[in-house]
Order: sequence, then C-alpha cells, then structure tokens
Amino acid sequence: MLLYKEAAQFIAPGPKVGSLQTRIFDAAKERKIKSNPKHIYALVISTLKLKPFILEIIKKSQVLKVQTKPKIPELVAVLCVHDLLFSKTGRIQSGKHPIKEALLKHKTRLQAELTKLKLKHKVTDLLDLVEEDDTPVRWFRTNLIKTTTERILKELAHLTQVDTLEELDEPGKIYHDEYIPDLFGIHPKEKLTAMQIYIDGRVIIQSRPSCFPAHMLNPIPGEGMIIDATAAPGNKTTHLASYMRNHPDSIVAFERDPKRALILRKMVNKAGGLKSIQVVHEDFTKIDPKDFPDTVGIIVDPSCSGSGIFGRAFEEDDKDKQESHDPERLRKLASFQCKIVKHALMFPKVKKVIYSTCSIHAEENEQVVVDLLADEDISSAGWRVASRENVIPTWHRRGWPQEFTSLGPEEGLRTAEGCVRAMPKIDGGIGFFAVCFEKVDIEN
Repeated sequence: MLLYKEAAQFIAPGPKVGSLQTRIFDAAKERKIKSNPKHIYALVISTLKLKPFILEIIKKSQVLKVQTKPKIPELVAVLCVHDLLFSKTGRIQSGKHPIKEALLKHKTRLQAELTKLKLKHKVTDLLDLVEEDDTPVRWFRTNLIKTTTERILKELAHLTQVDTLEELDEPGKIYHDEYIPDLFGIHPKEKLTAMQIYIDGRVIIQSRPSCFPAHMLNPIPGEGMIIDATAAPGNKTTHLASYMRNHPDSIVAFERDPKRALILRKMVNKAGGLKSIQVVHEDFTKIDPKDFPDTVGIIVDPSCSGSGIFGRAFEEDDKDKQESHDPERLRKLASFQCKIVKHALMFPKVKKVIYSTCSIHAEENEQVVVDLLADEDISSAGWRVASRENVIPTWHRRGWPQEFTSLGPEEGLRTAEGCVRAMPKIDGGIGFFAVCFEKVDIEN
C-alpha cells in the first residue's frame, strides 16, 4: 500500500512547484519516497487522466462510506480503483492490507458503476473522453509520399474552411496554414486519429513549429543527400521525404538510441518513406563527415530542455515547464547542442544546416548561435545565419536581438531576424526555435 500512499501526494489539489516528473524524481532523490519514482510517475500520470471519472465511480458506489480500519483516504482510493479498473493487470499492487481487502469486496459494485458511466457517455473506453492535451489547434500535414493535398481536401470536404486560427473555435472547421505548405489546423476535439486518412498514413500529425526545419531547409530532389542528425520519432524526417518527393536514397536518418530507432523505422514505414529514407542506428557525432561527401543539407534537432512543450490538460499546473530555469542543466544541454551542430557544419559539401529546439530559453537558442558563430573553425569555413528573406520571411516572431549584441548593431539585428521563434499556445502550438546556417563563398 506504500506505493499508493506515496503517490497520493502527487494527485492532491493545491499549488505545485515544478513539473510532475520533476517533483516525483526530486522526492526520490531526497528520500522522501521509497517507491520506484518511475512506477509512481506512470501511476499518477495515468490516474490524473481518469481522475474525474474515478471520483464519480467512487461516489456512486459509496465504497468510502463503508466502515473500515484504517479509514480509506479518498486519494489512496482513487489510485487503487484506477489499478483495479483501468490497469492492464486489473489488480491493486499491494500485499494483504485492510484497504485492499475492503476495495476488493466491492469490486463488483465498482465495475457496475464503470459500466454505467460508459453507457452514459456512449463509449467503450473512458479514455476516449480524455483530452490528451490542451493544444489550441490540432495540426496535421499532407504526406506527399502517399497522396496530394487536393485529395485530402476532398476527403475533408465536410469541414468548413476558415481564414484564421481564431475561427477554429469549434469542431467542423479547417484552416490551411499560410506559412507551411500542405499543413492544416483543426479544432483539437476533431477526431482525426479515427479518420482513415490518418490511419493509413496519408496525413501526419505534426505541430506547426515542428514543420519549420524541413521547410527552412527546402531541399531539392536530386541535388544531393540530406541528413536528419537526430531523427526519432520521425516527423521531421518524413516531412523531408515529402519535400524530396520520396527521391530514392536521398535522406539518411540517424538515431543513437535503439528503442527510438525502432520507433523511427515504424514511422518511416507508415509514411511510406522506405524508398528514400535510410535509418541508421548510430550516434551522429561519431560519423566521419568525409564518409558523406554528397550531403548538402542537415537538420539538427538535438536534446533540449523541452521548455516549449506545454502541459497536458490533466496535469493542472504544468506552466512551470516554461518557468523552470536550471542554469547547470541548460549549460550542459547548450554544450552538447554546440558540439553536434558544429559537427554538422563540418561536412564538406553541406550548404545549409538547420538547428532547432523545442525550448524557449536563450541559453539553448540564440546563445548557442552566438557561440557557434564565434568558433574560428566555423567562421573561417564561411558559415553565417541566413537572412530573414530566406527564412519564413512573413513569420512574425523572430530571434531576440539583445542576445546578439556581441555581433554589432547591424549584424546582430540581421542575425536575430534570421531566427524564428514560436511561443507555446500563443502561436498555435509548442514553443520552438529554429535558425538556418548557410555557407557563403569566402574569397581567398
């Protein structure tokens, strides 16, 4: 029963400091909990999704009114009922304990209330009623490997086209993005994942800012090879394949983690990109640039703080992800980010390198760009940040000029304008940063 008692504090209402995951793992480090923090996190995150329904089941079944010693705490009951009714094993993870025994005696009553709740909402699974996140827009793009935007629009003819994001105030509407070709936004309650166009991979769910890197690189089929340096789960990789029109053997996708490499292969297979994409389970930083002499463009989207990824609707106070600022962690991340981007800039025939993060912190964004530009090897090779007119020029949110003052007033402003930023939710998706490094000829 210790697992449930320790987990209960993380589903309790009230103010919270730090993300759910941070709070749990910090508690483990400080020895405030004895249970495995991974087990607690998995239990809590799943329970929070279903908490309103579980509370209703508990109330209707009246199990807490049964006299037990010790008395069953409501939040402990919520967690136990979650495992009893919704876990794969269907059992409470505890040895013999009065609370467990009391709940098991009323298992039939609890299951009956669960059935009534499903009938009430006309679903076979209560998870169908859970809003997975609080994104203001559900973005998806046409997978040009398998179909065309014209065909997708015909299949979505039942949706009314609107001209602005603000008009996506209810299901039944669709917005064709003005910045990224073949990208669409719909109301988050639209059941896209149940549509055949999603099931068979003709459209791919991808946040608008996440589409910036492939669009900024804008590769041309037949003009050379493209590398995705940190490819899993594969959204950017398959987006590249759409731009390359599935040109044979045109993209190499690196992923060093074996599990993520499997996810990447599945994504590539579903998207139909096996012809154009070669998945390589290897660390990109260990690759010799000379072994890829025909590479002309690289996307580098490395590990970052994820501070631009806003919380899920069932995790009540996740805004702390944006507010958290661990200097030491950011320093380590920025060091690695500089290392991997510099490696990409050393490929002999590469003309464009896109660096992106889902972070809102300057340490991982503008400051990484400044450090790279100050590197003698990089500057002597002729690298600079591309001008705004070549980097989604009509997008309104650019880099932070104050971070580029070391470059001088004119070059600092030009460099800031060459970067793009997106604010979480405000810009209709995740927080994001992207910059295009371009190689210019240097006169001898």
